[in-house]
Amino acid sequence: MNTSENDGLVVLAVDDEEPALMELAYLLEQDQRVGTVLRASDSISALRILTGGDRVDLGGFAGGTPPAGLPAPAKQSDVDVLFLDIRMPGLDGLELANVLSRYVIPPSVVFVTAHDDRAVEAFDVGAVDYLLKPLRPERLYASLSRILSSRGTTVPVEPATDEEGDDEVIPVELAGTTKLVQRSTVRWVEAQGDYARLHTTEGSHLVRIPLSVLEERWSDAGFVRIHRSYLVALPLITELRLAGSGYVVRLGSGPDVAELPVSRRHTRELKDRLVRSTKQAWGRR
Repeated sequence: MNTSENDGLVVLAVDDEEPALMELAYLLEQDQRVGTVLRASDSISALRILTGGDRVDLGGFAGGTPPAGLPAPAKQSDVDVLFLDIRMPGLDGLELANVLSRYVIPPSVVFVTAHDDRAVEAFDVGAVDYLLKPLRPERLYASLSRILSSRGTTVPVEPATDEEGDDEVIPVELAGTTKLVQRSTVRWVEAQGDYARLHTTEGSHLVRIPLSVLEERWSDAGFVRIHRSYLVALPLITELRLAGSGYVVRLGSGPDVAELPVSRRHTRELKDRLVRSTKQAWGRR
């Protein structure tokens, strides 16, 4: 196994759906026990990574005995763990796991799928875990713990903190330049398909992170979902009022004020969060 105190696990995420692959890779990168996250959009690409770029000839393989063109059984990959979707075009995840079983020291395999009817087959090919989509961060954390335990390896993890000074930084790519955006400068986040637009005090930035991932990640930092398309910083809300057939929130004041809709399903939760945050603020005085 390639894990060391300094390097962490080498993980390969495999999924033919790009949004799911991005979300999985993002969540893996947040775990301090993971050192490197590689990505592949299909099983053939995954095999090339696992074999160091060697040519892979499947020879029409569709399960059963792997063809002679695949890597020799004595091969050991530099990848420690595969997080693998099951239903993919061509060679599917179960068939890929069967191929990997030829390695003398195979990488651990965790299936990540939207289908709950293939678990028996997954464990028959030696899977360490079987995760269902949508993927929960705490479930992913537990899966990595199980992998490390099964291999008799421990990787020190610094305890996560919720201190106000712990400000996450989000890298944003724009015209070949990487800009580092601090979470504390984000006023609200807007969903745009499989992307999210961060609205800050200086402008807006499009990032390749689904809104659902940011909602989960930033909940403890005071961000709350108010609509299927909007996530806002709770401390910046200055007004919640009825407008027409529904509620809206106002963020800030003056020329920088923003007004966003609140969906009916999120109205009660938002009111409760606002009341609790106000009580906590008064309690600290």
